[in-house]
Amino acid sequence: MQRFAALYERLDRSTGTGDKRAALVDYFRDAPPRDAAWALWLLAGGKVGGARARIASSGELRAWIGEESATPDWLVASSHHAVGDLAETLALLLDDPLQPAHDTSLADWIEGRLLPVAGAEPDARRAVVVAAWRSLRFRERLVFNKLLTGALRVGVSTGLVQNALAELSGLDIARIAQRMLGRWTPSPEFLAGLLSPDAQAGDAALPYPFFLASPLEGEAVALGEIGEWLLEWKWDGIRLQLIRRGADIALWSRGEERMDGRFPEIEAAAALLARDAVIDGELLAWQGEDAAPLPFSALQTRIQRLKPGPKALANAPARVLAYDLLELDGADLRERPLAQRRALLAELLDSAAHPLLRLSPEVAASGWEQAAQLREQARDRGVEGLMLKRRESPYRHGRKRGDWWKWKVDPLTVDAVLVYAQSGSGRRSTLYTDYTFALWEGDALVPVAKAYSGLDDTEILRLDRWIRANTLQRFGPVRSVTPEHVFELGFEGVNRSTRHKSGVAVRFPRILRWRTDKPAAEADRIESLRALAQ
Repeated sequence: MQRFAALYERLDRSTGTGDKRAALVDYFRDAPPRDAAWALWLLAGGKVGGARARIASSGELRAWIGEESATPDWLVASSHHAVGDLAETLALLLDDPLQPAHDTSLADWIEGRLLPVAGAEPDARRAVVVAAWRSLRFRERLVFNKLLTGALRVGVSTGLVQNALAELSGLDIARIAQRMLGRWTPSPEFLAGLLSPDAQAGDAALPYPFFLASPLEGEAVALGEIGEWLLEWKWDGIRLQLIRRGADIALWSRGEERMDGRFPEIEAAAALLARDAVIDGELLAWQGEDAAPLPFSALQTRIQRLKPGPKALANAPARVLAYDLLELDGADLRERPLAQRRALLAELLDSAAHPLLRLSPEVAASGWEQAAQLREQARDRGVEGLMLKRRESPYRHGRKRGDWWKWKVDPLTVDAVLVYAQSGSGRRSTLYTDYTFALWEGDALVPVAKAYSGLDDTEILRLDRWIRANTLQRFGPVRSVTPEHVFELGFEGVNRSTRHKSGVAVRFPRILRWRTDKPAAEADRIESLRALAQ
């Protein structure tokens, strides 16, 4: 644990990416394989235990530290509010032991002490946690608490960890990233396979790291001649890679989830391809040959069904609109220009001629002015805007700027009234930064959206002071406030919903501006949002 705590401290104090990468390389080079495997798991966002087999809830941790440190509940809560991080609060409320216990490895803490009591009765879990608190010094105790709370945030992205492992092993970072996709178990065997230069048994079932487009922030004309760019519609579905390698067929989402069995009609279509391939595309719900794609909410009805029945298949039939070919007959095509990859993709799909596997059509435009006009038609077509891809671009991994851009249509907007506020997390834990907004229905305000982004630091501080002075009621961490302030909200789409009291659900809401010029009585009405959903 001391070695991992030293890494955490070094990462936490480092401000430069190079320093953090050097710290990671040093750790993974010297740490025992069992510890290194668990460190990789934690730094990549993995947690110890889970929802069904947890070690301790935040409420239990606060109660246990109060009992052990003889601190009243109200003072524990106040300390947590002041510090802003539960793990650090727990570490601060106990003194260091006079004689620290012999150092136990990270793997032994997790495998030998924490996992055996995951999901056990509270007394058994409490005994292990309290014994650790009593035996660890502050530095190790802080990291131990981070394991319990699942909040090991230290300014290190998964990409940076992969970069360090690539430097250490001499492998291409894309291979490291590919082998870390999907579900894996932290073990010395996995770590050895991850860093091995030899082909691994599981490599054949893995997708490639996804290439992500960046938002186009300036004028499209600045990109140069439009003929150098491929224009496509930006589809509103599930980004996936469809893998056909011999008898193996797999569907992988961009969220690194394997979706086998959920879309059997797509798997059946892939089996009819004439050649092995890895296709990048968009999974959409689509009813009718010439109709527009169904809203994303229709697709959501199938995402959680591991084996959809006839009704689900009929109500939300799926298809894939393919826009890139990453592999053909085992050959990696990612370094070839997009224009070549797309030509091979078109040939492959034409030979199959399957209605559920289609080429994403190119959008023809004579210039950027016409492209802008087409973009304004996006919402009527059931899409989010345009994708702009340089025809000569390779298929990179991650969000590399310059070759792929998403030119989304301007968001839908409403003017809504702030009705609830909740404190944020991390460095924002002492401020009210999470907001609930409502629209008018008759003389009542009906909540329609939650948002926490869009205000600058000055506006957040100003609004926080106002919230504290104008609280009507408190519901745990949430405050209801005087319905006085109006905010313009932007969102990508709106659908009818039986799960929401308002009858509608908005997608990706965020604050566009604080409408200080508008009284609450002039905010929008719920009917306008329902009409958009209709």
